[in-house]
Amino acid sequence: MSSQHRPDGAVFAVVHEPPGTRARSPLVFELCGLSRTHAEAVAARIAQHHRAYDVELAADADAGAVDADTAGAAGTGATADAGAAGAGRPGRHLLRLTPRTPAGEGALPGEDLLADLLAPPATAAIAVSGHQRALLGAAVSGREGPGRYVEQIFWDWTGPVDFGRFAAAWQSLAEREAVLRACLDPSGAARLVLHDHAVVEVVRRTPAGADWSGLLRRERARGFEPYRPGLLRVCLVEGTPGRGGVRRPPARVLMTYHRALLDERGARLLARQFYRAYLAGGVLPGGDRRPDIRDYAHWLERQDAAAARAYWALAAPPAGAALSPGRPGGAARTARGAGRVRARLGPARTSRLRCWAAARGVGESSVLHAVWALLLYRAAGTGGRLPVAFGVHVSGRDMALRAAADLPGLLGGPLPVTLTVDPAAPLDRLLLQARDAVLDLTPHAWACGGRIREGSAGAGPPAPTETAVRFDRHPRLPESLRAELAAQGIGAGEPHGAGGDTSPPLTLSAHCDDGGALALSALHDRARFTGTAVFGLLAQCLHLLRTLPGHPGQALSVGDALGLLDSFEVPAVAPPPPPGPAPALTVLRPGRDGADLVCLVQVPGVTPGAYDMFAHGHEGPERMVLLRTTDRQVPPGFRRELLDGGRRLILCGAGPAAPAAHEIARRAAARTGAAPAVVMTGTGGDAQSARALSRALRAVRAPGV
Repeated sequence: MSSQHRPDGAVFAVVHEPPGTRARSPLVFELCGLSRTHAEAVAARIAQHHRAYDVELAADADAGAVDADTAGAAGTGATADAGAAGAGRPGRHLLRLTPRTPAGEGALPGEDLLADLLAPPATAAIAVSGHQRALLGAAVSGREGPGRYVEQIFWDWTGPVDFGRFAAAWQSLAEREAVLRACLDPSGAARLVLHDHAVVEVVRRTPAGADWSGLLRRERARGFEPYRPGLLRVCLVEGTPGRGGVRRPPARVLMTYHRALLDERGARLLARQFYRAYLAGGVLPGGDRRPDIRDYAHWLERQDAAAARAYWALAAPPAGAALSPGRPGGAARTARGAGRVRARLGPARTSRLRCWAAARGVGESSVLHAVWALLLYRAAGTGGRLPVAFGVHVSGRDMALRAAADLPGLLGGPLPVTLTVDPAAPLDRLLLQARDAVLDLTPHAWACGGRIREGSAGAGPPAPTETAVRFDRHPRLPESLRAELAAQGIGAGEPHGAGGDTSPPLTLSAHCDDGGALALSALHDRARFTGTAVFGLLAQCLHLLRTLPGHPGQALSVGDALGLLDSFEVPAVAPPPPPGPAPALTVLRPGRDGADLVCLVQVPGVTPGAYDMFAHGHEGPERMVLLRTTDRQVPPGFRRELLDGGRRLILCGAGPAAPAAHEIARRAAARTGAAPAVVMTGTGGDAQSARALSRALRAVRAPGV
């Protein structure tokens, strides 16, 4: 096996021949193009994270072994045989992984091991789970375009702005907050990679060049390079000069961020820290903020998920639960992206609703959940008792971790709630059921997705629901901080969400605004719901929220509440869009007779243009084909071309395609007895990935070619 690495740490390429049916053989990697310091960092990381192996590192292909357990950050002792003078020069190094127990002999490298090999040397990895894990996988696939997992908040700024101090404050925040130095794992693994440094992009725009709606769309459409740190950027739009030098309207700050790293609460917490840095002259005092996302990951690792698994085994929505607020039958739609519809319940009616709910022992959020359950039941079109299920968004910060409420990151997400709607039952019973369901799941909100399924027979939250409801209670700027800003003539408006992504097809959000009104916002997938349909759903919600408090008695039944919606139509919902393209095999270069067959594995998330640049720029006789697949198997129709053509097969996978290429190679070795080479790289720019593939391919080229 050999590994290629750019000296600047951008892209790795690991070449490996899966052992197939061979056992009792260590895993040996040849690291080419790495300095000794970088090779030691890779070896030390493997030794720390994969203690089932003894890890040895040789300074070059013929040098003696170096015990990676003794390789420190200073790079001394472990490389004394080669001399300190060459510590920074690229060279060749052998990395040997020997199982410590007979049970590990013949074991194949897992995805975590492959990810640790492909990650840049001077980084740390943070495992993720639950909603964040699902978002990372979806963001890596990239099927929805660059703006799919981008969120935005904005707020007004009145008074003077020192742009130099403004930009410095954001950069100081990046030095202190680990979440701003994180990015997606270049190997496509479900984890974050934490860097020592990141640059926050801060720009200033004049009023003449800032059409606000257009700016929001452009910033969302830009997306992010998810494998580079700095997945947040800030734009300051200056106010329009008015008479007498007064700026009207005020300046506006737009924060755009990647949703796989931050939720809206986390973004608002960062805005609060930014103001503290600005008041301190642009430099936030102190070092790294702790606790941070690393401490949260460690806290998760120490938790026992047995109680959560037992809860979800009972609380998971049953088969046949109503999930959609509309009836199937809508025409397939070509529209893509997210749409947003807003509505508002005035302050007086909101106060009336709050009092009505309190008299029944619930809050406004429980009323909203019950109202949404009525809409799901009505859309199902059946009679009698029926379970309905939807997601309820939790912040994930209700935990026994110090200062968790102020921790920026993506800690929570939508968790499924099931309510049983019975038209003959009192409405108060449905309200209490909604309240108790959320209270019951709150202690288990941290243990979702994969964490629950570990050690269980699949018990855990089911597949995502069709809709989600979130009732936000946003953190506000402390009055002491506002007073300090006011002393410098600065007024800070409350942040507002600008929309962006919706993971379920429809998410209903609610919060109480500064005027005391209940603000509703429905973010919907335009491929499933029309704006008119969503507007109708919000109208039904508002109608119930207005009229239910007009029935103060205890005799109102669920059926009576459903009757209040008789004049409204149930909207039609379009079916989900078809899955991605079917697997396909395309010949990129015919190659010479007898030359190797290079198969580039294409899965969603591979850097656009990397394979094209590699195929056109690589100088060699190899035949090249492109395999488009969504899983890790070679479709039967392609096996003859790949496995029975008489050529030596080399599988190549960049970024998220690396594990797929390795698994295809392993299965091919087990099926044919011949071990194809597999080239796996991390993810960089298209040119970087293409160069890494080309270097690695030259390292495994057939002798005499």
